Amino acid sequence: MTDLLVTYDVDTTSPEGRRRLRRVAKLCEGYGLRVQKSVFEIVADEKDLLQLLAKLDHVIDADTDNIRVYRLPPNGFRDVHTLGVASALPHREDLVL
Repeated sequence: MTDLLVTYDVDTTSPEGRRRLRRVAKLCEGYGLRVQKSVFEIVADEKDLLQLLAKLDHVIDADTDNIRVYRLPPNGFRDVHTLGVASALPHREDLVL
């Protein structure tokens, strides 16, 4: 299993862009935990990662949208320091997925 940080910036200047934004968010919600508006923490094996990437690639407009997937070191989510409202979010180890 791999710890991933997925971030995205979808162009929402058109109705189509707003639909893409919702679809990207729904896809990510199916794989992990939303920690900011456009940031998800995901724990996935290689198969799930490849499926997610393929689905995202199918949804986005490659000319205007931007998705970044960061592979974190093992147990990378345990080393996160949060401030503000982020401190109220559940810790990954407290979640039953």
